[in-house]
Amino acid sequence: MRATLRPAARATVHLLSTAATAFGTYLFVTVLLIAATGTVTGAGIWLLPETVLLIRRIAGAKRRSTASWTGREIPEAYRPVTGPLRERLRTAVRDPATRTDLRWLAAHYAYAWLTVLVLPLWPVGLVVDGVRGGLLGRPAVVLPLIVRLADLEAGWSAALLSPSPEALLSLRVDRLTTSRADAVAAHGAELRRIERDLHDGAQARLVALSLRIGLARRAYGADPEAARELLTDAQEQAEEALAELRHVVRAVHPPILTDRGLTGALRALAAGWGSSRPADARSGAGTGGGGGLRVSVRTDGFPDGPRPPAAVEAAAYFVVAEALTNAARHSGSDRAEVELTASPKGLGVRVRDEGCGGIDENAGSGVLGIRRRVAALDGTVRVTSPAGGPTLIEAELPCAW
Repeated sequence: MRATLRPAARATVHLLSTAATAFGTYLFVTVLLIAATGTVTGAGIWLLPETVLLIRRIAGAKRRSTASWTGREIPEAYRPVTGPLRERLRTAVRDPATRTDLRWLAAHYAYAWLTVLVLPLWPVGLVVDGVRGGLLGRPAVVLPLIVRLADLEAGWSAALLSPSPEALLSLRVDRLTTSRADAVAAHGAELRRIERDLHDGAQARLVALSLRIGLARRAYGADPEAARELLTDAQEQAEEALAELRHVVRAVHPPILTDRGLTGALRALAAGWGSSRPADARSGAGTGGGGGLRVSVRTDGFPDGPRPPAAVEAAAYFVVAEALTNAARHSGSDRAEVELTASPKGLGVRVRDEGCGGIDENAGSGVLGIRRRVAALDGTVRVTSPAGGPTLIEAELPCAW
């Protein structure tokens, strides 16, 4: 009997929450009538977007309640209602998700009354199932009907609240538009950085090299020793210019990715962090000195056979390099873990440190750059960084193996 009472009680709680939502939607009819009247007359046309947003909140609460009962999330596919009034009106009217919510709202007026059936089922069930289970030892027949009633209500709500293919496609287009804009912005920022590195680094050294060679040529006949010293300085300038150029090239696409693949490149990057603090997160080039970050790399779930596309490898390397730079500069931790995993649909990257946590994505932590780089490949990034740590950065990059 106890095994029957528990699911019936849980189903009753779900049905009671449905009844509360239904009561609220019945009262919401007044708001709908006011919004419709205001839209037709034009005097209260501004009420329409706000009414749509309110419907979204009601539908969102019902999605969460249904997901709690069924154990399956119901996705949302809303377009943001922002901007001037005309744009807000256009989005509220044309968004396919608005029609989905209104369809559910209308149907909810019809099937929400099923929740009242739970009231007579409980006293009848306690008597009938109590006798069957306690005296006759037979299974319950009335109280399980409450669970079936909750299943029926949740099934209808899930079917009505699930976004239509049109809404999913519209949301997909909006996300791709945003990711494309972010990719263009990231590409422009990268070009400006490369231009700045070339102008302030290699170009300045090459100008100094040209001046020293010119001075050495003029001094060669009159003072060979001074010319020799100038040529020595010129050789040092040439070596420094070459180092700057290598630095720029590695920032564009680390050659080690081509030579050793992603796993080899990440192990080399981890070794570089352990021995010295890299000068640039994207290149992994060391500058010497102490203060190393001990990094362990796990690639147990990463195949040794086919390699991901070059763009995916570069993005994964960038994610790890930026995350390790963030850990070294801000976390206060001396250890970090990197893990690569592969699935039939993509590549997973996880970077974890045991530092102080509390990442602020808008305070130069590098997370914004990670999100833009991953979004350009239609990937996703999840950052978990509570105050006090630990910090976990996870990226999923879709690719075909």
